[in-house]
Amino acid sequence: MSATRYGTGVAMVALAGTLWSLIGIGIRLLEAADVWQVLLWRSLGMIPVLAVFVWWRSGGELLARLTGIGWTGVVGATGLIAAFGGGIHAIQVLPLANAVFLFSASPFLTALLGRIILGERVRPATWVAIGLAGLGIWWMIGGTDLTEGALVGNLSALGSALGFAVFTISLRRGKGGEMLPTVILGAVFSMIVSAVVLGAQGLPLLPSAHDIWISLAMGAVLLGLGMTLFTAGSRVVPASELALLAMIEIVLAPVWGWLVLAEVPSVIVLQGGALIMAAIVLNAVSGLTRRREIAI
Repeated sequence: MSATRYGTGVAMVALAGTLWSLIGIGIRLLEAADVWQVLLWRSLGMIPVLAVFVWWRSGGELLARLTGIGWTGVVGATGLIAAFGGGIHAIQVLPLANAVFLFSASPFLTALLGRIILGERVRPATWVAIGLAGLGIWWMIGGTDLTEGALVGNLSALGSALGFAVFTISLRRGKGGEMLPTVILGAVFSMIVSAVVLGAQGLPLLPSAHDIWISLAMGAVLLGLGMTLFTAGSRVVPASELALLAMIEIVLAPVWGWLVLAEVPSVIVLQGGALIMAAIVLNAVSGLTRRREIAI
């Protein structure tokens, strides 16, 4: 791998994390759209961008890639409904920093599911990181106002993290299946579920034009373009380094909340978030060190 390719890959992944960190701002700019309305229109904005990228990279075999993901891909796409919907709801009702730090529990939930479902060995350092992240989550949730809305928001954030963990496990079980076709199917499923829920609740599919355009932009630019950049960059960046680069999103999202929305995280949230971030760093650095030792 050339230094140029590696540097380009790092830049792509870093830019993807930066785009994702702006999703909270996009959701805060909405006027009155329901979570299912946002999910429907954001998914619609995401699909064309991802489809064009998969079509281009596969040499025009988009349909073959979509139909070839198998049942594991279907399970992963279903997990994305919870990941996307839970994430939107959590950001709508929680302080941005609170939601983002809880989202970052996903790698540790993935490790636990990998052990249970796939029988993957969990490294001792990862167990320590899981414990540290769990302590951070407990500290953050236990020290915040647990009114009904806040409690549901916290559970939505953890549900989002679990949904991404299910998505990740499905890719591993599929033995290296491609990510983006599963994400496209997840977006399609999200649109169908959103339409059904909105119909059952008697809510319109169309929010205000303002909210539609913001949702479409979030899907196409922040999620769609972010996913394509991350996928391209991850081909040349080691997985342990990807975990560190993913922290860009976790760090920047609360910064945008502070600068743009004047949301100042509570001390409890910052303390819990610091424990979770320390867990991510510990797990990533230990994985990188182990990889180098094996190479030597």
